[in-house]
Amino acid sequence: MPPHGPRGPVQKPGNAGATIKRIFSYMAEYKLLLMLVVLFIIFSSLAGIIGTTYLQRIIDDYITPMIADSGNAELKKGFLSILGEMLLVYLIGAFSTFGFARIMLTVSTKTLFKIRTELFTHMETLPLKYFDTHTHGDLMSRYTNDIDTIRELLSNSIAGFISSGITVIGVFIMMVYYSWQLTLLTLFMLAVLLIVTGTIGSKSGKFFKEQQGAIGAVNGYIEEMIDGQKVVKVFVHEKKSKSEFEELNNHLCEVSTKANSFANIIGPVNNNLGHIQFALTAVAGSILAIKGVHAFSGIITVGTVVAFLQYTRNFTMPISQVSQQFNAVLSALAGAERIFSLIDEPSEVDDGYVTLVNAQIMPDGSLAETDKHTGVWAWKHPHKADGTVSYTKVEGRVEFDDVTFGYEENKTVLNGITLFADPGQKIAFVGSTGAGKTTITNLINRFYDVPDGKIRYDGININKIKKDDLRRSLSMVLQDTHLFTGTVMENIRYGKLDATDEEVIAAAKLANADSFIRHLPDGYNTMLTSDGANLSQGQRQLLAIARAAVADPPVLILDEATSSIDTRTEALIEKGMDSLMEGRTVFVIAHRLSTVRNSNAIMVLEHGNIIERGNHDKLIADKGKYYQLYTGMFELS
Repeated sequence: MPPHGPRGPVQKPGNAGATIKRIFSYMAEYKLLLMLVVLFIIFSSLAGIIGTTYLQRIIDDYITPMIADSGNAELKKGFLSILGEMLLVYLIGAFSTFGFARIMLTVSTKTLFKIRTELFTHMETLPLKYFDTHTHGDLMSRYTNDIDTIRELLSNSIAGFISSGITVIGVFIMMVYYSWQLTLLTLFMLAVLLIVTGTIGSKSGKFFKEQQGAIGAVNGYIEEMIDGQKVVKVFVHEKKSKSEFEELNNHLCEVSTKANSFANIIGPVNNNLGHIQFALTAVAGSILAIKGVHAFSGIITVGTVVAFLQYTRNFTMPISQVSQQFNAVLSALAGAERIFSLIDEPSEVDDGYVTLVNAQIMPDGSLAETDKHTGVWAWKHPHKADGTVSYTKVEGRVEFDDVTFGYEENKTVLNGITLFADPGQKIAFVGSTGAGKTTITNLINRFYDVPDGKIRYDGININKIKKDDLRRSLSMVLQDTHLFTGTVMENIRYGKLDATDEEVIAAAKLANADSFIRHLPDGYNTMLTSDGANLSQGQRQLLAIARAAVADPPVLILDEATSSIDTRTEALIEKGMDSLMEGRTVFVIAHRLSTVRNSNAIMVLEHGNIIERGNHDKLIADKGKYYQLYTGMFELS
């Protein structure tokens, strides 16, 4: 049974090889730069390897003879010359190191740009259901923490692995050349090091996936608490919030400790093993030098031992560095898996083929498509059977035919709903919370598709209409408004991106928002931040209504649109709302029953069923559920 965190079972790490291959696929267009990186890494590694050979030559060919003959001018001249060569080699190595580090920084930044762009682009194609079932903080964690782990992998770890591999191979060849006897000792200690590293690394790997998930859970909870801080304080929920946060934070602490405790001790353990190896090599090398033992390079000398000792450092240090990168690599792979899991989420399915187009009315009364904005819209309906195309004027007629729907399988929210709204009619839905009112409007927008029954828009099954075109013909004002960072003008224009300033101002006047906007510090150019925190809830709602007005849609959906507006303000905008609704099909969801009195039809819902329907006068005369609600209290709870 898999381990469990506070929010459910923890997934085991997936296929590391496939994840790495996929990360590299984003770097495919930088092949030339990567080849240059490899070339620089080779120069850098060879510089370190060749530079060490100078130690043996300096000691055996110059320092030792100069001790015996300190006045030899040729030796001094040769000594200075070889020091210059050694300096040049290391300068080339330093330049090469700078070169590949700089290029890898550029490549990694561009690669992350591509991943982040694809991540966001794909996220925009996901169905609404995905966002309803995933915390926003967890999604944000993929853009921050998970992306950052990949940055560490690309900018440091990859180059480090290549450099270490070349260095280890080159150093090993030189070690065998200088003393195969001491090389055997080094290999023995290397085997010990690898066994220790493998044992510790295998224990830490399984915890890194859990750690990334725990970070996302903590971020999601923090975001929820920040958004709901007023509710927390109103209901004195601070102690409970702290307790729940501590549970999540303790889980994160536990898995992070498990993941990093093993990974972080790899470095110190390897360093200590390296010190032991260095001491053993120094002792063994001294004995071989004293006895004058032969190797491939000739008799083992003091210079040979010194150079070999440096090579042992160069041999174990890359291996130690690679082992220390394990935690970064494992974190990056875990983060990449979370990112790719989002990218691999199925996009919102849209098999519609009926599109929304500008149209003009011809002299004979028929419709023809045009590129110009005429104020007349039509549904362009290609017929596959005979290859013809027909045009239907967008009027806003909406029909529900025996629609049954549930967000979860075997749990219906709507049961056999049948209703119709003719163009220009105002249809109201009333009922208690959970009765299915908002679900109906979600289905009109095709946020969810119905498994049973049909919804028709101007006589066309909405499953045949492309979702973007369908939603472009609708405007929706929600109870929970959302304003974006930008000016008031830009937020209203969000409803119609090509709207002129005059159209925006006209929409604001229609929603009765113009007056308060002009009293803002910069009027329509006032910057809004933090979801319009510098405005009252009612003002934010007025801007949302203005945003819907500027879109000028044939169908308008008002989901508790005036819930945050006081009765005085509501009375002030009533005429404007009437103007906005004139000639449009309007669906209204309201708890305040006074706002639906003038509706053409009122649907009373209960447990997903329409139990009453009719206008206000008829429902009052029937003295049913609506009558009880209206006469008992003017608002539904």
